[in-house]
Amino acid sequence: MPEIPNLPGMGNPPDTPTQLSVVVGRVLQYALRATDGLTVEQLCDTRGGITNSIGWDVWHVVRTIDNIIHFVFEREQPVWLQHAFHERWNLPRVDQGTGQDPRDAYAMRFPPPSEFDEYTRAVEAAVVPRIAAMSEAYLREVQVIRPWGPVPRIEAILHGLIGHGNGHLGRASYARTLFGLPGLPY
Repeated sequence: MPEIPNLPGMGNPPDTPTQLSVVVGRVLQYALRATDGLTVEQLCDTRGGITNSIGWDVWHVVRTIDNIIHFVFEREQPVWLQHAFHERWNLPRVDQGTGQDPRDAYAMRFPPPSEFDEYTRAVEAAVVPRIAAMSEAYLREVQVIRPWGPVPRIEAILHGLIGHGNGHLGRASYARTLFGLPGLPY
């Protein structure tokens, strides 16, 4: 299993950009842990069409991080498009799952976890240093983010990437336990 570096209290500088980058990096490491040891069938399992698959929850978390940091904040092309993952895997080009019809979410099929993890690692490599380099002033700037409205960038990171992301990863952790696999190390 991938290691989770810099656990809480492990000496990370107490400034806001560093802390945000470390915690977003940890969310992405948890995303890698969520897919570790799964088969494609387990990654895509929706329990008979009653819940999101682990693949969907992880995809949604990583796509949200990628979209907010790249496209929403800077109008730059996300890693998803830069590396044409949407074409490689026949998945939505722009959508990231927010507001998606459950039937469409349940129908999504993801590649083998080792291939899927390429995207998570690419987002981690692009996003973590970018957040660490953000200034306090940049993080305080208010920006309109759909569907939330005007929010400071720091709130978008804390709520949309960390809080919301960990909620979805909690679902993935629970689903792992239903397969007899270890959950995530929260």
